[in-house]
Amino acid sequence: MDAGGQHDTVPDDYTGAVYTCPMHPQVRQTRPGSCPICGMGLELASAAMAKEGPDPELADFTRRLRVGAVLTIPVLILAMGPFLGFGAVREALGERAALWTELILGTPVVLWSGLPFLARGWTSFRTMNLNMFSLIAMGVMAAWLYSVVAVLAPGIFPDGFRDADGGVGVYFEAAAVIVTLVLLGQIMELRARQGTGKAIRALLDMAAKTARVIREDGREEEIPLDHVQPGDRLRVRPGDKVPVDGRVVDGRSFVDESMITGEPIPAEKTPGDPLTGATINGTGSLIMEAARVGADTVLSQIIEMVENAQRSRAPIQQYADKVAGFFVPLVILVSVGSFGAWSLLGPPPALAYALLAAVAVLIIACPCALGLATPMSIMTATGRGAQAGVLIENAEALERFEKVDTLIVDKTGTLTKGEPQLVAVFPATGHEEATVLKLAASLEKGSEHPLAEAIVRGAEERGVRVAEAADFESVTGKGVSGTVESRTVAVGNLKLVQDLGLEAEALTEDADRRREEGETVMFVILDGELAGLVSVADPMKDSTPGAIKALQRLGFRVIMATGDNERTARAVAGRVGIDDVRADLLPEDKVRIIRDLQTGGRRVAMAGDGVNDAPALAQADVGIAMGTGADVAIQSAGITLVKGNLDGIVRARRLARATMRNIRQNLFFALAYNASGVPVAAGLLYPFFGILISPMFAAFAMTASSISVVVNSLRLRGLRV
Repeated sequence: MDAGGQHDTVPDDYTGAVYTCPMHPQVRQTRPGSCPICGMGLELASAAMAKEGPDPELADFTRRLRVGAVLTIPVLILAMGPFLGFGAVREALGERAALWTELILGTPVVLWSGLPFLARGWTSFRTMNLNMFSLIAMGVMAAWLYSVVAVLAPGIFPDGFRDADGGVGVYFEAAAVIVTLVLLGQIMELRARQGTGKAIRALLDMAAKTARVIREDGREEEIPLDHVQPGDRLRVRPGDKVPVDGRVVDGRSFVDESMITGEPIPAEKTPGDPLTGATINGTGSLIMEAARVGADTVLSQIIEMVENAQRSRAPIQQYADKVAGFFVPLVILVSVGSFGAWSLLGPPPALAYALLAAVAVLIIACPCALGLATPMSIMTATGRGAQAGVLIENAEALERFEKVDTLIVDKTGTLTKGEPQLVAVFPATGHEEATVLKLAASLEKGSEHPLAEAIVRGAEERGVRVAEAADFESVTGKGVSGTVESRTVAVGNLKLVQDLGLEAEALTEDADRRREEGETVMFVILDGELAGLVSVADPMKDSTPGAIKALQRLGFRVIMATGDNERTARAVAGRVGIDDVRADLLPEDKVRIIRDLQTGGRRVAMAGDGVNDAPALAQADVGIAMGTGADVAIQSAGITLVKGNLDGIVRARRLARATMRNIRQNLFFALAYNASGVPVAAGLLYPFFGILISPMFAAFAMTASSISVVVNSLRLRGLRV
């Protein structure tokens, strides 16, 4: 272990299976084994690496539970029979034979069925990372060792351990029942953890196993999916799964993308449209070109993001860790104190009562429920989010998003479809419309901006020949410049015009009129003179108006921040009900606005999809990327909306609120249970009401507490978002 408590033994270039601890995600190893912090069995970090078949740890625990339960039942009958009215078995065996029978049957339960817990407990003491297994191991071994000595050498015990008949009581049944119940609780937890990964496994199972590649000679061949390379031409037959990410080259069909977007209506696909791997083709036949394969596909990225989120820790988990950190040593002190108090003040046999109270305190105070409270909720919530098209990068983003009160949204690609269309061309005096469009399209051909693509596409649709541009240069937040057919050309907004020392008064009226319609206007400059302008409109997403209203009802202050002209921005904002508009912004301006809001005490989320949004997404308390946007934007965000619609933010908010509410409920259950259980187990109620609980019932109560946390967390799987 290093000074920071890290256990990362995985090289940076390692591509094989990685194993991690569910309770300590910082532990990462290249081989299976036990966690060096708590001793728990390590799990595969990626579901994609898992082999077919049952979880080995779950299978092992189930086997240990079956053996333990079979052996525990007769021990329980022998020990409790006389108190329950069926003591004939013990009488038939005789007291000495009954004790030996309990020893013979109970010992395998403790030493074999309970071996994983004893090993984890030993690890926790060896590394001084005290946890739930510290208490379980202490309690079980104290009860078992005492009982073994009581059977093998009863004469060494003083009178304080003896009952009225002079006998020394044994507690094999308590040790065996504790092990059995803890095993039951662990099995339920393991099954619950498996359930939270169902969304991932469902996606893995739905991926295509093979692809039908079209060779250069026209021959078609079925090949394994991992043999597909970018640029390969693939045939997707009716009813087939799309093998990898790419674009349609030929054909027309409807593709069911519900597993990725959550939308039940199939999307029409024609040449040029994108295809996502693992979606299902309809009745048409498609020929596609592979673009992203293997770990680069959308499906692989979704799986990786969900798995990373499930392993991450929310800040609220630090609270639970701190509580557990001082709680376990405190419980040990209370246990020792209970033993001392009962030894001095308890009724005969005082020392036997003291041992019972000490063991009961250790078991009932076991903070398993506290350790489960946050991870179970996070794992379940991120799985549910993936099903709803909301990908949570880490638990911290989920917790922060619950507290966000201000949402900043970009315009293009966030409020709008991000698929702008050329609407009009206005030449200045002395210039022709076709020439202005040709110059603009020729220069914009070198740009990746959606507005540039719209101009190029519009020119092609109008039959305007596009020329090659040279000396292309992009001016961030202003436009582009270069040389077209030996002439200097620039295309951009009013800031670019002003930077070049030009006046746009001649076209101001036309520009303002187009902006009032919500269109984006770009000026075309030829050889240092204003040649005209082009206007582009980006259609509003159908879901945007309803999503904005829903977000405002959820308590968000919604601000539009865009690099577009203010007149255009306000026209768009007015149509969707946004009052606060910040326009004509450069990327650094968006960062400044977010920083100013944060300084004023606001918690800010930023939603965007472009490369220029990446700095703002990183600066915000929570960055929200449109899944249809640029990769760098997605990498800078804490939440990604697969479909790219703002109603995904509504779902994310509901998910965040429900998850944090669920975690707080779990923490309350765990802490309230321990706070009330420890005094009862210590025997504080005995002088007043004669109540002293057995370690068996303490183990049952401990297991019930863990089960309540697991069941409460799993409610998130059915959450309507």
